[in-house]
Amino acid sequence: MTTLAQTHDALLLDLDGTVYLGGQPIDHVAPALARAAVLGARSVFVTNNASRPPTEVAQALTSMGVAAEPDDVLTSPQAAAAMLAERHPAGAKVLVIGAPWLEESVRQVGLEPVRLAEENPVAVVQGHSPDTGWRNLAEGCIALRTGADWVACNVDSTLPTDRGMLPGNGSMVAALVAATGLHPRVAGKPERPLLDAAVRQVGSSRPLVVGDRLDTDIACAVGASTPSLMVLTGVSTATDLLAADPDHRPTYVAFDMRGAQAPRRLRFQCPLRIEVPMCRNRMPDARLARRSPVEGGDDLIKD
Repeated sequence: MTTLAQTHDALLLDLDGTVYLGGQPIDHVAPALARAAVLGARSVFVTNNASRPPTEVAQALTSMGVAAEPDDVLTSPQAAAAMLAERHPAGAKVLVIGAPWLEESVRQVGLEPVRLAEENPVAVVQGHSPDTGWRNLAEGCIALRTGADWVACNVDSTLPTDRGMLPGNGSMVAALVAATGLHPRVAGKPERPLLDAAVRQVGSSRPLVVGDRLDTDIACAVGASTPSLMVLTGVSTATDLLAADPDHRPTYVAFDMRGAQAPRRLRFQCPLRIEVPMCRNRMPDARLARRSPVEGGDDLIKD
């Protein structure tokens, strides 16, 4: 029987909650992705994270036992910089609110990163940095009020950390929305520029989006008309899935990354039994039931 890894030529993978959690690799991810690669599906790590460059991300993944090269990683600053380069000429000044990697991404596409509104930037680009403060936001506010273009790497309101959920880039973006009445173009998930850039980067014709969040990973896939696999290892739960609107519904569901090398009937063992028809945007018979695991067998996510 054909598996998902044989059907698709690239797995567009979220990181936190999908590949690792709290800085620790999630069980079964490394061998599952290695097997998927053998079956023909390349792993591409697509992240809204705006502070770490691909080299650093690849090194972190490798240290967890997950095979990754810098070319296998695409970050939201790269997608945001590409959006700016499409609209503004080479050498144009862009006010950067964010980490050094965001500044470098702007430079790599031929634009000039600046930090002050008095340098007359044509655009503002905003990404997460733990060092962003009032003065940074004030510079952005001034530039936006003069008519500068505005691109946000992502609008994630929270950021998962080992201390719990903390303010994310979306919270900082919200401050400028409140101050200016304007809204940015968005590069990262759930918008599609980051996903489109990943597909172009690897030349995929049959991608599969893999993630744990219905409101970002899966919503992005639905918006891009791309098949998706939801793994129940991160933020969104089975209960969330059953209550999801059509634009937040995955094509496939699996308990963990082993689903990427499974056939259309995805299996897992868990006291919570979820039965979800495996079809895009249709789950008319979805139901949730408490059940003890069957000794010697698995509970099923059914076709």
